[in-house]
Amino acid sequence: MKFLMGQLVYAFGKRQERNVKILLKFFLILLALITVYSVLFHFLMVLENREFSWITGFYWTLTVMSTLGFGDITFTSDIGRLFCMVVLLSGIILLLIMLPFTFIQFFYAPWLEAQTRARAPRELPEDTKGHVILTSYDPITMNLVDRLRQYQYEYVIVAEDIPKALELIDLDYEVVAGELGNPETYRRLRAQKAALVVANSNDMMNTNIAFTIREISKEVPIAANADLDDSVDILQLAGSTYVFQFMKLLGQSLSRRVIGTSTRANVIGSIESLLIAEAPAMRTPLVGRTLKESRLRETIGITVVGVWERGTFEIPNATTVINSTTVFLLAGSAEQLKSYDEHFGGYQKSPAPVLVLGGGRVGRAAAEALEEGGVDYRIIEKNKRLIEDDRYIYGSAADIDILTRAGIQEAPSVIITTHDDPTNIYLTIYCRRLRPDIQIISRATLDRSISKLHTAGADLVMSYASLAANTILNVLKPDEVLMLAEGLNVFRVGVHAALLGKSLAESQIRVQTDCSVIAINQDGKMVINPDPSVCFREKDELIMIGADNAEKRFFKMYSEGVNLKS
Repeated sequence: MKFLMGQLVYAFGKRQERNVKILLKFFLILLALITVYSVLFHFLMVLENREFSWITGFYWTLTVMSTLGFGDITFTSDIGRLFCMVVLLSGIILLLIMLPFTFIQFFYAPWLEAQTRARAPRELPEDTKGHVILTSYDPITMNLVDRLRQYQYEYVIVAEDIPKALELIDLDYEVVAGELGNPETYRRLRAQKAALVVANSNDMMNTNIAFTIREISKEVPIAANADLDDSVDILQLAGSTYVFQFMKLLGQSLSRRVIGTSTRANVIGSIESLLIAEAPAMRTPLVGRTLKESRLRETIGITVVGVWERGTFEIPNATTVINSTTVFLLAGSAEQLKSYDEHFGGYQKSPAPVLVLGGGRVGRAAAEALEEGGVDYRIIEKNKRLIEDDRYIYGSAADIDILTRAGIQEAPSVIITTHDDPTNIYLTIYCRRLRPDIQIISRATLDRSISKLHTAGADLVMSYASLAANTILNVLKPDEVLMLAEGLNVFRVGVHAALLGKSLAESQIRVQTDCSVIAINQDGKMVINPDPSVCFREKDELIMIGADNAEKRFFKMYSEGVNLKS
């Protein structure tokens, strides 16, 4: 009963005052008309020399207007029957048509809306702390929520639209309804005690969010995305702690994957002094040997923690054969990578430029990174407004003549950067058909497109959502999570109680989870590529590498008692 009264209070509150007035006005008109009909009933019955009580008059009026028409009281005169038809027709209109719609629109619908709104919570419990506030729902949020759940972080998504909030609740997301520009929303979200607020809308809305949050808290960290270069300073002035340009980061990540012009180790990430690099095996003496025969660990001290074969990542073993298409994933110190370059590194300038399909923000960022690395490029773009210089070629990348003029037949690599996944899949298939031997690097907006792009022929795929989510996660867990490629991560965890006192070989981590330990932080010292006989101690931190499913398998197996760095 208390709940029902609460709904009625909402339905007939100040915000619904207009609806209530209209509903009451309708009932007053209806009551007045019934009264008039009842009075006329008496006068007409007097003309027919019959008399009835006033209650009978109301009874007759209601039975006729509602079309029940019991027939126990009828007129015998023509004027009486004409009056009866008027009452009947007006009753059909008012009671059978207007009354249901008026009742639904001005009473039942507001009550139902109040009941629906009650399903969407408006605030978090007062003791909530250390949570992450997400201010939009998009592919980045979807990916980030999965990561936050994996690392056992509480989160909440703010939704301004009630139907959207309810939809997300039905999808098992933690959601609170509220206005993004209202300080009261963030008070109800306990933003003062949050671990991080993520503003990932457009630049103006992100600025508004950051500025609004700063009204109630000066300390809570805010991570914001900036689409435009000019927005970076504005977002910082508004109070954002971290400002990222995810589009630019994606373009830079794509360009770093270009290979074929050099056999040197290309650093793609780091955690403290541990460097992760890629190096192609082509044109090196290692081609044709097994990993054991290469003796890289014995001679240089570097470890091959993975190999890429046409976009497929594999954890290698001693018998893994090194092909001309193999790309090493190396883990080691700066000195070890330098030693690798001295033994096997070389540089051969490609006579043809790298092709970049798409001159948007991602494509331009990729081109700028290529230019910084001394790699020539050509951008194919069909929007004339984005053409900047003679390195741009105007036209469609799906046109064979345009691709030929850009140098598809000689290019060592092609980077596909459009924001539309179906277009990227189409261009991947097309380029692979034209050049079976070319390296194809593609962007994916949605995670579900990753496998499609690999199947279409892409050697490497970078997801915008995954890159942004991991970047944000690094704000929460600095130097703990590093995405090397789509579905492949380096992550840091504490030693589980079940592993204490065991050696790396005895732990069987790689056999059981498909994750590899590539370094151990012991007493503040990074032991890179540890010996299998090294024993795990209580305060050690493990630096591990594994695919997404392997990482999830590890956390599932060692979910209890893992000491994650906070």
